[in-house]
Amino acid sequence: MARERAPRAKQQKQAKQKQQKQAEQQRSKRGKGSLPGGTGTGTGTDGGGGPEDGAVGRGRSRRRGDRESVVADVGGGRAELVPDPDRPRAWTLLIDGAPQSHVDLDDPEHLGFEYQRRIGHAIDLLAPPGRPLRVLHLGGGAFTLARYVAATRPRSTQQIAERDEALVRLVRAELPLASGVRVRVRSMDAREALGAVPDGWADLVIADVFSGARTPAHLTSVEYVAEVRRVLTPGGWYTANIADGPPLTYLRGQIATVRDVFPETALIAEPGVLRGRRFGNAVLVAAALPLPVPELGRRAATDPQGARIEHGTALRDFTAGALPVRDATARDSPRPPVNAFPG
Repeated sequence: MARERAPRAKQQKQAKQKQQKQAEQQRSKRGKGSLPGGTGTGTGTDGGGGPEDGAVGRGRSRRRGDRESVVADVGGGRAELVPDPDRPRAWTLLIDGAPQSHVDLDDPEHLGFEYQRRIGHAIDLLAPPGRPLRVLHLGGGAFTLARYVAATRPRSTQQIAERDEALVRLVRAELPLASGVRVRVRSMDAREALGAVPDGWADLVIADVFSGARTPAHLTSVEYVAEVRRVLTPGGWYTANIADGPPLTYLRGQIATVRDVFPETALIAEPGVLRGRRFGNAVLVAAALPLPVPELGRRAATDPQGARIEHGTALRDFTAGALPVRDATARDSPRPPVNAFPG
């Protein structure tokens, strides 16, 4: 009997090996393709909803390790959540191939994108460590910065204006917020949501709104920035993620626009972006009271991709006579070049 079972066992083993090989080939096919890198441009459009609703067209695609990418059609285009191979519960959100947000569910204090790290420095320096803040996020993405505030400043109260309801449903289903965090997501356009906030409510307003990789025109004007200042406390700060490339006309116009409303402004960006050598992100920080410029600059300089801070006379010189933007003349931010997110 033993001699009769041996060939059968061998056949079973060969069949199992064949199945494993076929499965591996299928996984290899699903894993082909490149992950776009880039500047970490902030998320598009400005929701509510719960995981039970589901985003339209959601499915699984490429496998990264033991996890598969999640793809879905959302209001801003084709969304994809790609697993981070170096972090077991971390994901990068892409919209139409452009990186939008990075989230580590195990470590919400980890900020994977440089521009988010620079905004994180502002969050850290706005008030003594651990003090709760009231924060308004214009643009939600994967809620990365809201998670960071909740982790570093427990009991903070936060509002997110994110118009793309399908994107919000996807994020809530696949990357749920930790229980107990005080985060309210509002299904509204960013400027409409801003108009609904009471005077002096926010300690911090974070603007990271992109639609089709471009900031909508109505979020680039003096009138819009005046609304931001209205909702801030006297000691509150405004931070904005601005994407531009040579000749930096849009960035200079945005600096002039914010300086028309706030007496204190500082710009943080990598030298290559400030010199107009490439398309990239700059973070503008503004306030009614003096900013801790030396400490902001020190932290930005020691980031993995060191950045420089411009303030005062140097920032005025950088602006080079640009005029503030008004609602009547506002335009969307420039479209990123085709090579902004290389494969």
